[in-house]
Amino acid sequence: MADLKTVHTSAAPAAIGPYSQAIAVNNMVFTAGQIPLDPTSGELVGTDIAEQTTRVLQNLKAILEEAGASLQTVIKTTVFLADMGEFAAMNEVYAKFFGDHKPARSTVQAARLPRDVRVEIEAVALIG
Repeated sequence: MADLKTVHTSAAPAAIGPYSQAIAVNNMVFTAGQIPLDPTSGELVGTDIAEQTTRVLQNLKAILEEAGASLQTVIKTTVFLADMGEFAAMNEVYAKFFGDHKPARSTVQAARLPRDVRVEIEAVALIG
């Protein structure tokens, strides 16, 4: 059986339910979906899609780094948007974080996201 390791960092928001920030197994890490919560206060950050996407990717980056991965080792992301009309603005911020690295990605519009946020992103990455 694979050796599963729970990943936790105080540099990203604590899980708000019965799940982990991420699980590492073998040389991979699977993150939970991240929403734009401030890791210290637990409060929502930003009112527009650009501000919220920035906070989400900062949270995701912190979790990946705690697991020994990085944004540059991400294989796949899934982006959940409250409104697909905000895709271009989200994508602009997303591109700044990933630079020339372009992981596989799915983007879907969700009927509703936790705490009524504009965006949620999860990732799968290689460790090391």
